[in-house]
Amino acid sequence: MPEGDTVYLAGKRLHAALAGQTLVRGEIRHPRLAAVDLSGVGVTGVASVGKHLFTRFDDGTSLHSHFRMDGSWHLYRPGMRWRRPEYEARAVLEVPERVAVGFALHDLELLPTAEEDRLVGHLGPDLLDPAWGPAHEAEALRRMRARGDHELGLVLLEQRVMAGVGNLYKTEVCFLLGLTPWTLVRDTPDLPGVIALSRKLLLSNADRPEQTTTGSLHPNEAHWVFERGNRPCRRCRTRIQIAEQGAGVYARPAYWCPRCQQGPAPAPTRPRTRRR
Repeated sequence: MPEGDTVYLAGKRLHAALAGQTLVRGEIRHPRLAAVDLSGVGVTGVASVGKHLFTRFDDGTSLHSHFRMDGSWHLYRPGMRWRRPEYEARAVLEVPERVAVGFALHDLELLPTAEEDRLVGHLGPDLLDPAWGPAHEAEALRRMRARGDHELGLVLLEQRVMAGVGNLYKTEVCFLLGLTPWTLVRDTPDLPGVIALSRKLLLSNADRPEQTTTGSLHPNEAHWVFERGNRPCRRCRTRIQIAEQGAGVYARPAYWCPRCQQGPAPAPTRPRTRRR
């Protein structure tokens, strides 16, 4: 599932391309919205809330979309070839100079703009909220402390605590804190620091598609431990471990350095051996 900065950047680009213009084409290719035609409606803006995206129109409605695992919005010039198959397109919003295509968007809903809170009101503070301030931090801290007996890695992923962190940033935040993802929240010494670090990493990548936590944009150097299972730690050269965290459909791979990160951890997943 995309990180919050990916959704934020998509919203920023869509806003720049569509806001203040009238749709010359507004197709929603979703079973529940197949009869909807947004042609002739003006776009007032596009904004992200955590991992949710709202395209707002001048008739008082908003189109809500969520990327889930494989969704995305692309921007094209009229007549350009799409980079994904047409049968994956779920929404086509066209203005005179740009075409926005939403691919594989399983969650689409057209609702009154005044009712957006019905879909995102349960979320914790959005780490990329432009209005972020002390009140947002205090609320995120309150929600995190209320989950004291939960594992830190799982709480970081819980959008009801604070919105925007996905598995990449969960993994990297835990490494930079020097704690395993299975450390309990109540055993985490600096919860305000957890929130500040999470926001810092998301902000640092919010205006580009590349995501780095090390400061390097080179694909092989961008992350400390994420997706580096069984490779040497960049700090101490100890082999990075990998194991699942969470249960059922919520299970995600967790990566950690057993030397640089303190705290509980399960038995690591054994690397696959080659058959001769």
